[in-house]
Amino acid sequence: MADSPWPLKRGPLRSTWLRARKTRTQLVLSRRPRRRLGTLRWCGRRRLRRRLLQAQAAGADWRESGCPVPRAATRRPKTAAPSAAPAAAPAPSGPASLPIPPVRPAGPGRAWVLLPLEQGFTFSGICRVTCLYGQVQVFGFAIGQGQPPQDVFSTYTHSRLTINAVHYSMPEKSKKEMKREARALLRSHLNRDDRCWLMKNFSPLCSIVMLEQLKTSTVNFLVSHPGLSYVFVQESPTFQINSEHIALRSVGIRREKKKNGLRLTESALSAMEELVTVSCEVDGCPVILVCGSQDVGKSTFNRYLINQLLNSISCVDYLECDLGQTEFTPPGCISLLNITEPVLGPPFTHQRTPQKMVYYGKPSCKNNYENYIEIIKYVFSSYKKESPLIVNTMGWVSDKGLLLLIDLIRLLSPSHVVQFSSGRSKYMPNLTPDYVDDMDGLYTKSKSRVRDRGFQLAEFTESLEFADEEKESPVVFTGHKLICVQSDFAFRKTPRNRESHNKVLRDLAVLGYLGQLQPPVPKPLCPLHGLTPYQVPFNAVALRIIHADVAPTHILYAVNASWVGLCKILDDVRGYANGPILLAQTPICDCLGFGICRGIDMEKRLYHILTPVPPEELRNVNCLLVGAISIPQCVFKSQHGLEGTIPYITTDYNFKLPGASEKIGARETEETREEKVHPKPKLYRKIN
Repeated sequence: MADSPWPLKRGPLRSTWLRARKTRTQLVLSRRPRRRLGTLRWCGRRRLRRRLLQAQAAGADWRESGCPVPRAATRRPKTAAPSAAPAAAPAPSGPASLPIPPVRPAGPGRAWVLLPLEQGFTFSGICRVTCLYGQVQVFGFAIGQGQPPQDVFSTYTHSRLTINAVHYSMPEKSKKEMKREARALLRSHLNRDDRCWLMKNFSPLCSIVMLEQLKTSTVNFLVSHPGLSYVFVQESPTFQINSEHIALRSVGIRREKKKNGLRLTESALSAMEELVTVSCEVDGCPVILVCGSQDVGKSTFNRYLINQLLNSISCVDYLECDLGQTEFTPPGCISLLNITEPVLGPPFTHQRTPQKMVYYGKPSCKNNYENYIEIIKYVFSSYKKESPLIVNTMGWVSDKGLLLLIDLIRLLSPSHVVQFSSGRSKYMPNLTPDYVDDMDGLYTKSKSRVRDRGFQLAEFTESLEFADEEKESPVVFTGHKLICVQSDFAFRKTPRNRESHNKVLRDLAVLGYLGQLQPPVPKPLCPLHGLTPYQVPFNAVALRIIHADVAPTHILYAVNASWVGLCKILDDVRGYANGPILLAQTPICDCLGFGICRGIDMEKRLYHILTPVPPEELRNVNCLLVGAISIPQCVFKSQHGLEGTIPYITTDYNFKLPGASEKIGARETEETREEKVHPKPKLYRKIN
């Protein structure tokens, strides 16, 4: 054994604690992890040893300042063979081989990120993104240097967003001139030490992004309710607390794993590329209808496609036909919008005013399909065909839902149909032009051999008739191009919790809309009961309950403390001396916004309406529609500044009464039953 040429392997003479203590300055371990090192298992010690060896091989110390401190000398391993001449230093390979994290602090509430080409930074939280040099892409929208900053919302209710460095056109300049230009651009944003480090590791292909803390009145209003702060930020124990962690925490974000970020399949990216090319052609105004079953990524695809289109054109039209999961309005609406700004977050972060909107009043169109089709026809008539149109449809694609989708394709006559499919979703036949032409819809009867491709869209819409029981309507179909997208969209919804999950998203959309009532930042939040409502006389507006038949004597009970649609009907209701004025049928009319009926004054015969709709628009409101969309319970239960009994909340309620409760797909516990909102509050009780 003594004459063996192989060196003996050293056993584990030093404990893991001594190794960690030796490299404590390099890893900046917190006290709690240091105390727990002695209790690590074999796999944990092996993982820690690997990290220590990597830190030693990097040749730099990771201190809290975030700046690399070169080591005076690198200890050569004893098993290494002697060399006659020192090895040549490896050539720098650019920012991709930097031994330190690419995130550095830039003052309170600010941080900057150095991104090598085709690399990304996945995060959760909200921040304002400014591209200082190069070009990056967030959710499909390109942000280049010199462009205004963008507000980005990466929430835990959806896939995390990633800031990706992309290719950009490079002028014919030398690297020295580029570094001089970059130094001039960064002089007003970074200090001297950061600029020196950046110039040392500068590459013409890298991008530099500034991340700033973002505070909006809508986000502040959302997180003010108990249990909703997790939507944007989730605290978790970290093993390593360094300058990157502190800098990101000051901004209000945290780094996430790449696997948690948004990932699109090749078929989805190919479909987007084709649709963007068609939309950028001369007079290119395609009508793109996106369909598929639930939870396959239709809404995510629509947001990404909107951002991709806004990179090349100035605006995109959007027709919302999904009642349950609306994109830009509170739920229960069919709307047409003109989008001019990127969509960099979930729906509750970008509630906008539509060009045309009708309040359907329910999250589903079941049992009232004809009214659903009539409303879509009414809203679609406002489309001027001056920009591409994206049509979002429901995820109900089985049985009558599929027949309703066929009617919708015939009505809107899209040029492209993007059909999503997944291995976990229900089977759906390919909606080819031949299949749609030969298939009978729910209200239309198709003649498979009758086609006229020369008809204009307006003529087709006017000629479309719905078939009665004894009459078959002629159908003229112009054809479309089918684009099939295979989705690998990962979701946590199951048939058991899908309804409750969707209910949470609908409540967040309502809260996002109510956040417009708050004063702009930096003014403090004002509770809803502290805002001054509008006083609306009984004889100035008409009333209609959409989702149920209510006796006239109980109509005010249903309106009080309810979510109401502020609508405009053609009929004049001013001729009535007293009120309330009740409508016999639900009208198809324009909806100008929404509000809360926070109280009814029976003596003065006034409705007290709380709404963010401006006064100039409220002058046109002459109808209040009440549907099945309810006010989130946290609005009632989380009213700050109240003492004693909370209005509209009771624990003494009999759920055994007919119609007192409704099954929503999940079992109710005794605790949640006691916290339910009383559906018939007293009229004279107001929110003080």
